[in-house]
Amino acid sequence: MADPIQQLRSFVRQSAETARLLDVDFIPVYRCGVLDVTLSEIVADPATEQASPRIAAAPPPAMTAPAKPAAAMPSPTKPAPALRPPPPAKPAIAPLDGPRPGFEPWPAPMPAEDAQARSAEERHAAMAALRARYDREQPHQLFKPVFNNLVWGEGDVRAAVMFIGEAPGEDEDLQGRPFVGRSGQLLDKMIVAMGIERSSLYIANVLKARPVNNKFPVEAEAAPSLPYLLEQIAIVGPSLIVTLGLAATRMLLDTEASMGDLRGRWSELTIRDGRRIPVMPTYHPSYVLRSYTEEVRGKVWSDLKMVMERLKQA
Repeated sequence: MADPIQQLRSFVRQSAETARLLDVDFIPVYRCGVLDVTLSEIVADPATEQASPRIAAAPPPAMTAPAKPAAAMPSPTKPAPALRPPPPAKPAIAPLDGPRPGFEPWPAPMPAEDAQARSAEERHAAMAALRARYDREQPHQLFKPVFNNLVWGEGDVRAAVMFIGEAPGEDEDLQGRPFVGRSGQLLDKMIVAMGIERSSLYIANVLKARPVNNKFPVEAEAAPSLPYLLEQIAIVGPSLIVTLGLAATRMLLDTEASMGDLRGRWSELTIRDGRRIPVMPTYHPSYVLRSYTEEVRGKVWSDLKMVMERLKQA
């Protein structure tokens, strides 16, 4: 049996020129069938090449906690400070199957078995009906966007994987398609590195209209758009979901956790018909572009490798 390290080393050499021409930053190691080998093990062959030296990051300076000031004795003539009132309650996201002011009630969900058995034609028809409802109710008007085109979503309505972002940007707004700007170009590279094609996925956003200044609305403004995304998920019925960025992850999973706590581990989304779909949160491509470090890209690639492993088991 051939040495897997040698297999990967040979593969990287063969792909180097293609990777350079296409400017691919995520090497598709997955296609070799070996996922547990780090790139540092395959970059250089000690017998023929010299690995480029890596500069170790300097350890942070030692931090010492400042001394706590002595508690001041209360003045007998100074009144005690008044207690602050508790913060206002966080507005709850309206349930999917209940009526919301200004919107029609949602119909009862199709049984999960029937929904999963629908043909591609039936799913396209269901998606068109959902889009017609969205156009009629226009939930995006609650956060008063200024936009050119709605960005509904695109891809295979029977996809095994859904990628979900937060909202369209400028390029997406102009073209009416999700992830087509610089972030979309990086997402395309990530998809190629996974060994799959974009056309085999379904890609959507929580919000279908570009917010003013690309700012994600507060939860009370964005919540009415969430049911449409959840219905898109129910129609596609993916085996798993990858959320891109903290805003989309928090909206979909109804959590206040940080991305550092969420990424790199599986969460779960339960939709109306009872299906439970694994969710892998990872960094948004726009964040990767802003923080284009080996560490950040390595974390994203680690998340995607977990997705690929899960797909093999599905």
